[in-house]
Amino acid sequence: MIQRARLRRTLLSVIMIPIAVLMGLPFYYILVSTVKTQGEVGREPLGLPSRLFVDNYIEAFTTLPLAQAFLNTAYVTVVSVAVMLLFGSMAAFGIILGKSRLIRAVGVLLIVSFLVPFQSTIIPLYRLFAKVGLVDTLEGLILITSGGAVFSYFLIVGYMRTVPFEIIEAARMDGAGPFRIYWQIVLPLIRPILVTVGVFQTMGVWNDFIAPSVFLSSPGNSTLILQVYRAVGQFSTNWPMFMTVSVIALIPMVIFFLLLQKHIVSGLVGGSLKG
Repeated sequence: MIQRARLRRTLLSVIMIPIAVLMGLPFYYILVSTVKTQGEVGREPLGLPSRLFVDNYIEAFTTLPLAQAFLNTAYVTVVSVAVMLLFGSMAAFGIILGKSRLIRAVGVLLIVSFLVPFQSTIIPLYRLFAKVGLVDTLEGLILITSGGAVFSYFLIVGYMRTVPFEIIEAARMDGAGPFRIYWQIVLPLIRPILVTVGVFQTMGVWNDFIAPSVFLSSPGNSTLILQVYRAVGQFSTNWPMFMTVSVIALIPMVIFFLLLQKHIVSGLVGGSLKG
């Protein structure tokens, strides 16, 4: 048995190490390119730099409004994710407690709306936002990205079904109203899935390109991902600068993911384990 276990671990390592190297190669290429000159990137794309060329980072922070773009992205991400978690969890709570046909129909409608791709709604949304003056505003972008509350509902409702209904009934008998049950009882019990959904939605909003590129045009409202896109020239591209801005935009999400990665799996499988 011990020899079989060792053989299994050895075979797993033989398979996984090359896959890990293959997956890590693009990240290595991006990081190494940020400390190279344009000529070195062209001559030796995967080679190490002759010296650490930090001018790319200096130029990025001095020529591009990265600080303002970071604040814009953080503002949109924090508010959007908070709205998605709030409305997604409230919708799941209402669907779980509701017994009428109307509420069930609303639940089906939410599932159907989850299947509608965002790209198919861009034109009508843009025309609607243009009429009410929300185009090229961060608040309008927040409304757009907050539509991810449907995805939040989809994940939260499955986890919320594992909450013992007896606890809710006991709270009702003690005189607690729906809002108090939701805020003081249900939310603490579903905290793992809230963290998981929050991580997914944070990375999605932070890295989103389609919505900001369509609904934002002013440089002062630009997000970090738009700054990455604008680093690409019309006729030529400064690839070290492009890679540098990409790394600057990705660093916050990498740190965020590493800090909260253990909550992702626990939140997704928690409901099935309880069930």
